[in-house]
Amino acid sequence: QVQLVESGGGLVQAGGSLRLSCAASVSIFSFDNMGWFRQAPGQQRALVATITSGGNLNYTDSVKGRFTISRNNAQNTVYLQMNSLKPEDTAVYYCNAVRRITSDYNMAYWGKGTLVTVSS
Repeated sequence: QVQLVESGGGLVQAGGSLRLSCAASVSIFSFDNMGWFRQAPGQQRALVATITSGGNLNYTDSVKGRFTISRNNAQNTVYLQMNSLKPEDTAVYYCNAVRRITSDYNMAYWGKGTLVTVSS
């Protein structure tokens, strides 16, 4: 059974930094794509950043230049380094992993989330 466990959230002042970690219970080589999503109060869950098994990166525009996603294959962990945090980054951050089963079907896994609160 796949488990994704996030850690590293907390309260930080605007301009500060946090590093989120997502530890997988299986080898992350088994996933085609891993990433971070966030959900702010009253809003839908939205993509923050993704990294493919080949190392291709993708970021939502609002975090480009501030956030960095990376992976440590040996430790089966994906990270999200968040710098220059803004109050609008406040959200629950979720780790996501995707396995492509067929060309038409993907299996997605989610962690339980970690809360990031940025004070002004």
